[in-house]
Parts: sequence; C-alpha cells; structure tokens
Amino acid sequence: MVRDFIPPAYDPAAVEKHRYRYWLKGNYFRAAGKGDEKTFTIVIPPPNITGSLHMGHALDITIQDTLIRWRRMLGDDALWLPGTDHAGIATQIRVEEDLAGEGLTRHQLGREGFLEKVWEWKEIYHRQILGQLYSLGASCDWSRERFTMDEGCSRAVRKVFVDLYRAGLIYRGNYMINWCPRCHTALSDIEVEHEEIASTLTHIRYPLAGGDGYIVVATTRPESMLGDSGVAVHPEDQRYIDLVGREVVLPLLKRKIPIVADEYVDPAFGSGAVKVTPAHDPNDFEIGRRHDLELIPVIGEEGKMTAAAGPYAGLERELCREKVVAALQAEGLIEKIEEYSHAVGHCHRCHTVVEPLISRQWFVRMKPLAGPALEAVRSGETVFVPARFSHVYENWLENIRDWCISRQLWWGHRIPAWYCSCGEIIVDYDDPVSCPSCGSGSLEQDPDVLDTWFSSALWPFSTLGWPEKSADLERYFPTDVLVTAYDIIFFWVARMIFMSLYFMKEVPFKVVYIHGLVRDAEGRKMSKSLGNGIDPLEVIAAYGADTLRFSLITGQAPGNDQRFRHENVEAARNFANKIWNGSRFVLMNLSDEPGGATDYIPFQPDSPPEGLTVEDRWILHRCNRAVEQISAALEGYEPGEAARLVYEFLWNDFCDWYVELSKGYLYSGDGTAASRETRRRTRGILLYVLDRVLRLLHPFMPFISEEIWHYLPQRETALIVSSWPQPHPRLNYPAEAAAVTLLQEAIRAVRNLRSRVQLPPGREAPVILRPSADAAAVLESGRHQLSRLAFAAPLTIDPSAEKPRQALAEMIGDQLEVYLPLAGVIDLEAERSRLGKELQQLEKELLRTRGKLENPRFMKKAPPEIVGREKARLKERTAKKEKLEARIQELQ
Repeated sequence: MVRDFIPPAYDPAAVEKHRYRYWLKGNYFRAAGKGDEKTFTIVIPPPNITGSLHMGHALDITIQDTLIRWRRMLGDDALWLPGTDHAGIATQIRVEEDLAGEGLTRHQLGREGFLEKVWEWKEIYHRQILGQLYSLGASCDWSRERFTMDEGCSRAVRKVFVDLYRAGLIYRGNYMINWCPRCHTALSDIEVEHEEIASTLTHIRYPLAGGDGYIVVATTRPESMLGDSGVAVHPEDQRYIDLVGREVVLPLLKRKIPIVADEYVDPAFGSGAVKVTPAHDPNDFEIGRRHDLELIPVIGEEGKMTAAAGPYAGLERELCREKVVAALQAEGLIEKIEEYSHAVGHCHRCHTVVEPLISRQWFVRMKPLAGPALEAVRSGETVFVPARFSHVYENWLENIRDWCISRQLWWGHRIPAWYCSCGEIIVDYDDPVSCPSCGSGSLEQDPDVLDTWFSSALWPFSTLGWPEKSADLERYFPTDVLVTAYDIIFFWVARMIFMSLYFMKEVPFKVVYIHGLVRDAEGRKMSKSLGNGIDPLEVIAAYGADTLRFSLITGQAPGNDQRFRHENVEAARNFANKIWNGSRFVLMNLSDEPGGATDYIPFQPDSPPEGLTVEDRWILHRCNRAVEQISAALEGYEPGEAARLVYEFLWNDFCDWYVELSKGYLYSGDGTAASRETRRRTRGILLYVLDRVLRLLHPFMPFISEEIWHYLPQRETALIVSSWPQPHPRLNYPAEAAAVTLLQEAIRAVRNLRSRVQLPPGREAPVILRPSADAAAVLESGRHQLSRLAFAAPLTIDPSAEKPRQALAEMIGDQLEVYLPLAGVIDLEAERSRLGKELQQLEKELLRTRGKLENPRFMKKAPPEIVGREKARLKERTAKKEKLEARIQELQ
C-alpha cells in the first residue's frame, strides 16, 4: 500500500529544508570511524569567513557532494570533512572597513580589542556559510567540522613552525619582498597578480663624473632613480667596456654612483645600460649584492617617498614620478619618452600596486621541500585530473623561490618567536617564561602573523588530529581526492603536498580533481566591479538546490571554465519536473483503482519472471547499460558526463519511451488472467527501474530523489544510505534492445512526416511500412505500439506493399521505408498552394542574399562577420529550397 499520494507538483522550497533536517536527524552524514569498510575521504577546501559563497563555491561543493554520496552508497566509510579558513588579509580588511564605517581604526581598539571584533565577525559569517552549505545539500560530517584557528589546528601550526625552524628550513632575514601599501603587509610571490598596463618608458641621461659625456638608461619608474646606487652594463658590451669602473652623477640628487659590469644586463634592451635600485627591484637587489652597492630605500611602507628622496620626501609614488620627469626635462636630461606596455604587480586582495621593499621577514627554504613534491606527482603518487595541470604544478615548483610567510597583520597565527634584549631569538613549542641565554624575563613576541596559506597547507592532516596520533588520522589519511579550481594550484595544492610529505611521509591525497571557473553567460569572470555576480542562494530560492546543482555539474568538463546561463537552470528545472511527473505516474499506477492496494509483481533480477514483454527487456537492458556507463564515468572522475548519462536515460529511455510504452499494457487488455499478469509484471518493472533511477540520480539531485524514494513501497530506510546499483549479467537483452530501437525509429519517422504537414496529435492517419524481411516480424510484434504512439490507422506492414502516390516518405537505413499517404488526410491543393507561396518567398530571399554576395562593393566593405552571416544564410536557404521542392514533388 502506498503510504501517501505523491503531490501533483514538486515544491523544492518545502522539500529541501525538510529532507536536510531528516538527514541530519538520522546522522547519515557521519563517517563510522570504525569497521572493515573501505574508507573514502575528502577534506573540503575551507571557505574564507569573509562573507557569502559564490557560484564557484557552489560548483566546488556540488562536485564533492556528488562524489561523497556516490561512495557512501557504494558502502564505503565515506568522510567529507568540513571547515572554514580564517583568511588573514581578506578578513582583516573587511573588519577594518566595517570599523571605518563607525569612525574607528584597529589601532584605536588595540590588538586585543581588534581581535575580539574579528572573532565576532567570524561567528556571524561562519553561521552564514554553514547555512549556505546546508542549502546546497552538502552532506559533510558536521561532527568533525574544523577551523584553521581552532585549538587543534593552531597546535599543528605551532609544531610545524618550530620543527621547520629547528631543521633550518625556516629562517629570518632581510630580503626583497612584495609589499602592499594598502594592506600594510608582505605578500608571497603568488599573492601578487601581474596585470598588463599601458605606461611609458623614460630614457634618462646620466652624466659621467668627468663631464665628458653621459650614459642613457631607460625606466618605467623614474621616481625610483632617487634610490639608484649604480648603473650596470653587460661585461661584453663593447660600447661601455671602457666605462666600467667609472662613475656617473645621479641626476637631481647629484650623488656619484659606480658603473658596474653584470651578466644579468640585456645589451639589446634600450641603450644596453640599466639603472640599479637595489632597495626597490628584486633583480637590482641581486646585482647590488654581487657588487656591494648601497641599499637606499626611497619608498616607504605607506607608498610614499622617504627622507632619502631629498626634496621629494612625503610625495605619493605617482606624484613623485610626475615631478621627477618634469625636473629632468628642465635640466635637459630626458633623451626621449615612449609608450610602453608592461606587467605590473598588484595585491591579489585589494589590487593596489605592490612595492618591492627590503624588509626583515620570515621565510621557508623551499628547494629541499620542492624536490620530493615534484617526485610525488611525477611518480604518480598524486595524479592530476586533467593530467595537463601536473605540468603547471611542476613548472612552478621547478622555479620556486623561498616563501615569505610573515604578514604584518593582527588576525592570524602569531609567529611563535620571542626576542630578548641580549639578541637571543626563542622559538619553542610552548611560550617561554625567560631567556635561556641571559635569564631575562623581559621577552617580546614577534608582532607578525603567518601567511594564511601556512595553516591551510596542513589542512589534510591537521584536521584529522595531527600532531596527535588520532584514530581518525590513522583511518582516513591520506585522503582520496581533493576537488579545487585551477587558480589555487600554487597557493594551496603544492603546499599541502610538500608539507604532507615532510611531516606525514606520504602524499595528502591520491587525486587532485581540477575544475574551472564559473563565468557569466558572456564568458566574463564574475566580479563586483562588473556587477555580473550571481548569488547561488537566489537561484536556489527561485528554482531549488537540485536544479542549481544539476545545471552546474552537467556543464562541468574537468579543468575547463563554464558559463552560467539561466536557460541551463530552467532546463534543469524542467528535468526535475520530468522526474517528478514520471515518478508520480509509476506510483499512481501500482493498483487497478486509485488509492487501492498496490498490486504488482516485484521484479527480481536474479530470477526474471517468464512472460516479460520485448519492451520490458529493452528497458532492463538500457537500465543495466546506464548503470555500467554512469559508474564508469564517476570512477573516471567525469561527474559531468555521468550526470548527462543520468539525464539521457531518465528523460529519454524511461520517461519518454518506457512510460509511454507501458501504457499499452496498463490501460488495455481483454480482462483475462494473462492480461492481468502482464499488467502486474509491467508495474513491477516500472517500480524496479524507478528504484534504479532514483539511486543513480541521488548523488546529483539528492533532495528530489530522496523525497520520491519515501513514496516507494518496500523501500529501504533512506536513499542516502541505500546501495549503489550494479550491472546484472542476466539483464542483457541485445536482441530486444535492437527490436525496440527499430520500433522507436519507425514511430519517430511517422511523427516527423506528420509534423511536415502539420497533422495535429491524436488525429489518426494511414501509414504504410515497407520493411525488410528481418524487420517485418519485429514491427508486426510491435503493431499495437506503432498504431497507438504514431496514431497510425490503418497501419499496413508489408514488405511487398506498393509505394503510394501523393505520400510523404522517409527511409530508415536499408531496413524500412515509411510512407504517409496524404489523399483524404489533408487538402492537397491547399497544401500545394501553401508550399508554393513559401517557395516563392524563399526564392526572393535567396535572390537578395546572392545579390549581396555577388556585389564587389559589399564584399569589400562589409565586416568579415557580416559576410560570413550572409554566406551561412545562402547555404541554409538553398537547403530549405531543395526540401520544399521535394515536398511539392511528393504531392504531385
């Protein structure tokens, strides 16, 4: 007995909240943490606590949830470990912006007061992010949720820092770093985004100290010349070989600086001589070290000129540039200024132009860590999907520089280093009470915090309990797959691999599944500045989470960007309605009377009943094949292809064909016991296939599938923990599959012919089929379906039938000729007249199109896209003309 009537329409808003609460109450997301089952583990890329999730997050979550639900149904002890990231720079900027709205700064609050505000922010946005993940249907194990600054993760960060410091892999020194004047912090190389900008290249004359000439140098940053401490030329450049060792007089400041020879210089660039500013350019810094040139910082941390800039002190960089160029022009020291385009580094958070500065910072020595991380991917311990991204990973690690890990922020893991006035630096697992060298108790902790990615690099093992040897760490590490976008391979993926190899002695995950970005319908990156961002929650409110999920995952090809289009969401909504209506048909037809006791023969694949119809065998064969193909796609990390296969089987094979074919048995019969048994078997097959369909659908559209599942008779407790379908060797029926395929082609052919003369559905018309000898028996056995679904009456199936006059025809290979006689079906004269008028109009359009393309003036002046459009129109209209002429001929 069906417990309830399934409602006529699907209401995602009501179903999704109810079903998510049902899953939580049933504890279905929780990994067992014990037992002999195979484990499958994913750690979530932790969203930043800086606000709302965007469409990229929605895609990322959908892919992970699809994989984890599928593996859970396979019987694995599946753990999807959730968590959030403290996001140092991003969060501090947002909180400071909020404070600015209240007329406050962090300095007014003090460090502790400011951190209290950030923790308040964290609690608010953490709850918001969790609500969004719930709305998407994320089946994370919430009992194991982590935060990058929780007690356990913080303990792991402390141990890693101390261990690496004691191993000589973390050090402190004065080096050239990327400095953001807006965020007031150092940035690692990969936190700098290089953007091509239109600028100028200024050629400046540097007078020789003896007054006997000058050297011309070219620069895109004239303001930085105030910090020059040398001019460099290539040692083999014959133009300057006699000048090496002499001095020039620095324009404006009149300081004498040496001319040095260095192989870094490119003789072909500009004049072949370059100014050297060791305090403000990483390459100049290295030249300066090789030639012992003075470091003269003329730009400070605020992005303003320092006292060393003399009369230009206090000016912003851009204003100083203008004044320096004007002063040089006034002294006749500008050779020329030319337009020049080049890449300029910007802060990836606030997009301020980054300033290279000499600063005392903490670094991780990367070469010893990069080697094992390279070998792990090259040997296949960790595999990238798609494989091409392994080259991106390898290229970065092969050219890696030491990682600057200190940030001049307050929010984050504070660097566990203390300084004593005696010069001792104490780095330990516990906060020191006194100096081990002099005994002083007056110690000062380093004010900086660690780069956010330092703690994120430990995520796969710190979240499982490391540095303790926890049961979860033993059971679930290494994880199975990391799902992430290609834009953080450097930031995160590589760092997790080298940290895991160093501390865990194995890779953190076996597979890295790389997806692309979700762009707008025009292919642009979604951003606030363009105003083209789309809130996933708004889409969910309008269409439902399953619809959003399915529209995203069906557009997913590993590694490729995809465009978000509302028409795709609407197509997914239509699919959800199709699922609901098809399921409702099955459930409402399990008995002879509405609401009556269910009356069907349960289908058992191990012992299929006698008397299965050819249609039954066809759908069982197609279902078996779908299970096999969908499973293979998921195994191969092709969730988009798997979703497409689910769609094709459910929409086409099940709803469009088998449901319609089944009506021939459900709604007809002669009242005999045999026809009643056929009807009961058909119901059993419908229910069996629906059961399989819902299982296959569940990882992609969990809400609607779980809701329908609970209307099934003899169901398991919950779909989320039901077993994943497996192909069955007894359900392969290739002959019956071929027979129904022929029936489908015949029905489609008749429908196509009817549409050509606009015959309304339901109106019967004669049909003549001329099959091959082999096909005749198949078509004859399916006569009742052909007549019913093609509205064919009378229906003639005869290999020797005469080809009728005034009939439309369609050929299906060499197996079948299909004819639709028109005499007495339509007004032939009126149809000929209608087609004739259509042909006349088309010939006029063809004449106009040919006229354009044969006009030399049009072909010369029209843009290529316009010419291409007209050529396409000519081809399309010519083909249409041929079809119209053929149709008119058929009516003669």
